[in-house]
Amino acid sequence: MTARIDAHVHLWDRSTDPQDWIDPVSMAAIDRDFATDDLRGMLAATGMDRAVLVQASNSLEESVRLSRSDPRVVAGLVAWVDLAGDVRAQLDEVRAGSVPVVGVRHLAHIDPDPEWMLRADTADGLAALGREGLVFDLVIRDWQLEQAARVAARNDGVSFVLDHLGGPLADDADASRWEAGLRALAALPNVSAKVSGLTSGLVPGTWTAGDLRGIVSTALEAFGPDRLLYGSDWPLAELGGGAPAWREAFDTLVSELSPAERDALLGGNAERVYSLA
Repeated sequence: MTARIDAHVHLWDRSTDPQDWIDPVSMAAIDRDFATDDLRGMLAATGMDRAVLVQASNSLEESVRLSRSDPRVVAGLVAWVDLAGDVRAQLDEVRAGSVPVVGVRHLAHIDPDPEWMLRADTADGLAALGREGLVFDLVIRDWQLEQAARVAARNDGVSFVLDHLGGPLADDADASRWEAGLRALAALPNVSAKVSGLTSGLVPGTWTAGDLRGIVSTALEAFGPDRLLYGSDWPLAELGGGAPAWREAFDTLVSELSPAERDALLGGNAERVYSLA
C-alpha cells in the first residue's frame, strides 16, 4: 500500500520562533508549542505514516531549525528562503539538516506588497527553484489566485502547489472569484493543490463534511484526483475540532473515488509532487 503522507503540518517552538499571529483567546487550542512527539501522536490518530513539514514564518533561521526534525516522522520540508537573495546559498544552509528540502514557501497572503508574486526578483527566485527541482507552495487568498495563475503560467518549469485550496475564504469573500481563480490554476499542468485548512476557521461541533462538499467537489472537478494532496494543516486543525475530525470528513468527501484514487490523495500524489524518498 502507498505510504500515507500528510502533506501539510507545522511545528513550532515559540522560544525561538514566537508565532505572534496566534491570538491566545480565539486560538487557545494552539496557544502552545508543538514538537515532534505531538506530531507523531497526531499522525497515529489519523492513520498517516509521515508528513511534509511546512514553514510557519518567513524566517531562514526557523527553516534551518525545522530541517533538524526527525526524518522518521518528517518526509520532507517546505522551507522559507528569500527569493530575492542568493537562493542556492540559503538552501545549502537548510539542506545541512536531517530532513530533505522538497519545496519553498513564502507567506504571500500577508506580504506588505500585494503584488509580491509578480515582482521581477520573485521571478528570478522562482527560476532558481526550478533549477533546483523544488516545488513552490502558494499560500494565498482568493483575490490572489489570478496573480498565481499568471506566475505559474510564466514559470512552467516550476511545480506549484496551492495550499488550502486558496482559502480559507473570508465570510465576505467572492465565491465566484475563488472558483474562477481555482479553475484557472487547475488548467495549468504544473499546479497541484492541497485539500487542507478547510476547518481551521470553523467552530468545533458546528460543521459536518456536507458543509465542505461544494468546495472539495469543485477542487476534484478542476484538478482531478491525480493533482490533489491530503493535508491536515495541523496544529491549526485543532481550531476546528482536531485533525481526526478533519480526516474523517475528508474520507467521507472522497468516498466515491476508487481505492487507487484515494491512495493517491492520501500519499501517492505527495510522494510524486514533492519527490519524497
